[in-house]
Order: sequence, then structure tokens, then C-alpha cells
Amino acid sequence: MNTEEIRYREAQKRVKKIKGFYTHSMVYLVINIMIVIINIQNLKDGESYFQVQNFFTAFFWGIGLLAHGLSVFLPDWILGQNWEERKINELMEKEKANKWE
Repeated sequence: MNTEEIRYREAQKRVKKIKGFYTHSMVYLVINIMIVIINIQNLKDGESYFQVQNFFTAFFWGIGLLAHGLSVFLPDWILGQNWEERKINELMEKEKANKWE
């Protein structure tokens, strides 16, 4: 494989991760809108929507969505560009060295 093919496959993987995050975000939005509508329909007369139990799903799922977003968009900022490739090469070199000892 030449470097152009490698870069293409890496870009392809990155696009799949981003698409997965966008899909997750859309599902989060649609489901939580449905939950809000159902909760509003089930309110008794004079009852406020702003109750803790009405926000559990959005809050905890939101934490998961945030973690997903960070895993997709943050690695380049923390580990630097091409960190994964450098780490793979480093581990392959260690493996070569250990086989010949």
C-alpha cells in the first residue's frame, strides 16, 4: 500500500467516526423530543414540566453523547496528529526487537 492509499483509508475511518457521532446526535435529539412530548401529554392540570424525573434520560444520555463527541473530535488535540501511526510503528519495532533476542 502506498502512502496515498493509507491516507485515504485513514480519512475513510475518520469520516465513519464522524458520521457515527452525527447519527448518535440525531437519534438523541429525536428520542428526547419524543420523550418531552410524551411527558407534556402526561402532565396533570397545573403540574409543572420542570421535575427531575423529566430530565434523567436527556442528562445521562447527554453525558454519553458528550463522551462520544470527545472520543471523535478530541484525540487530535490531546495526542497530536499521527499519534496512532507513530505508536503502531513504535510497537512494531519493539516486536521486531523482541523476536531476534
